[in-house]
Amino acid sequence: MVRWLHPGQVLRTGLDAVVATVFGARADHRLIEAVVRPQQPYFDYSEESGADGDFWLDYVSDIGDGWDSTYAVARLLALPELRLPEEDGKTAHITPRGRVLVFGGDEVYPGASRETYEERTVQPYEAAMRRSQAPHPDLFVIPGNHDWYDGLSAFMRLFCAQRWLAGRRTRQSRSYFALKLPKNWWLIGTDVQLNSDIDVPQVEYFRHVAEQMGPDDRVILCNAEPAWVLAAAARRHKGSYLENNLEYLEEKVLGRRIAVFLAGDLHHYRRHEDDTGQHRITAGGGGAFMHPTHAPAAPVLRDGSTLRKSFPTEATSRKLARKNLFLIRYSPLFGLITGLWYLLLALAAYAEVGSLGISRLPEVVTAVANSMVNRPWTLILGMVTMGGLAGLADAALGKWRALLGVLHGVAHIVAAFFIAWGATYFTVSQLGVCPVLSPDGAHCADGWLHLAGKFFFSCAFTFVGGFLVGPFITGLYLWLSVNFFGAHSNEAFGSLALPDFKNFLRMRIGKDGALTIYSVGLERVPRKWKPTGAGPMSPAFDPDDPNATEPFLIEPPIRVCR
Repeated sequence: MVRWLHPGQVLRTGLDAVVATVFGARADHRLIEAVVRPQQPYFDYSEESGADGDFWLDYVSDIGDGWDSTYAVARLLALPELRLPEEDGKTAHITPRGRVLVFGGDEVYPGASRETYEERTVQPYEAAMRRSQAPHPDLFVIPGNHDWYDGLSAFMRLFCAQRWLAGRRTRQSRSYFALKLPKNWWLIGTDVQLNSDIDVPQVEYFRHVAEQMGPDDRVILCNAEPAWVLAAAARRHKGSYLENNLEYLEEKVLGRRIAVFLAGDLHHYRRHEDDTGQHRITAGGGGAFMHPTHAPAAPVLRDGSTLRKSFPTEATSRKLARKNLFLIRYSPLFGLITGLWYLLLALAAYAEVGSLGISRLPEVVTAVANSMVNRPWTLILGMVTMGGLAGLADAALGKWRALLGVLHGVAHIVAAFFIAWGATYFTVSQLGVCPVLSPDGAHCADGWLHLAGKFFFSCAFTFVGGFLVGPFITGLYLWLSVNFFGAHSNEAFGSLALPDFKNFLRMRIGKDGALTIYSVGLERVPRKWKPTGAGPMSPAFDPDDPNATEPFLIEPPIRVCR
């Protein structure tokens, strides 16, 4: 799994986000697509169906992270059929592989490039199925924000070049598409870029598609982000830019034909439903680290839709959040950041307090305060610590954002003070570091080597203390934020990189015209695999982990009548 709090990854992610925000918004690849990449009005599957008259398709989002999680889902999608028991274990459904597979956004992590796509997306899916028999399944893909980090270049090369990938044929030539399905159903895939915008050529494309629809046709709309959850969590009275775009698409372009909204971006399963039977499903469980289902909280959406099902449950989600108290176990190299920062704070406020024990705390505080007065940049460093963490605090904290961010910074500063003092006291008064003795051998020589020894050991102990304590304070802050304020859900669970609780959707359009959605869950993905020795049309590896769980239905099949 991607280690999001690894120092190098923190730097790369920040740079990717800045570059994508600055240049992506000013170099919209979709405008070039519309000119140089002609695409047929829609892809027609309306006359296709199986021997029993049913048409099957699969949907998965947020893939291309760790091997275990990504391959586990890819393998299930590649099997000719899945037997899916319901939660009660008494009822099971046999579901064949979809004729069409839709990737619903964020096909790779941490950022898009030819190499990361190959390693984290292509290889797991090729291992699951390299070849297929006719009729070959097709693959359609919409981009998420991580696909946009390189301006969509690698995405276009991989998914929009009429090539084969994992036994499936890619057919689209743009980053958005429309599928005409049997029984007057349609599937629309949008591209909202980085700034949640649906560009004019894309709107015109969908307007032309809508002209081909009949008055009773129904639409499955695939979007990279669940605008409905984000708007409800932000408690907005007016819709977000993205939600307004989707409302415009629904009201003005598609004529209120949307029966099901699908999205990823949040790496869990949540389904909302309104009184008319319109479903809004967040299904971002294709391989990326698990997101909590209790934050951001969205029990009721702005349109009145209510939460019907979550996977994992909110109680399980809250329990998993406690793992942040042991953050160093899940992100061990994050301690390098806190260790170095604590050492920097200690050096900035250095004072001769090595001979002062805990009973002389007031004298220590006075000595450090005097040191800070004589070195103004020490105050600046403290302000940077508090101000920086206040600025990085999640907007979901609301009116508490600045206060909690500052308190987080103060906690680190106080911890650095006690760790540095303890390291100095232990080195000087307890350890008795003395590389050079006086000529009589009775006491330490007051030379530069003696001072260097004290300085080195004090710095080393301070760094180690910051390495161990800093992640705990950060983890405590993240746990309190996500469980009590519904904030920092991305940071709190990205830091843990949990590969479990995966999900995807398998959909059937029956001969009666009804759409049935099977929400497939995988609670614990395998950590060990064994080669199968099978041919290219079968998975190369099978689970070899007795603790792994079998796929099941997260909730009973959802039936949407046309």
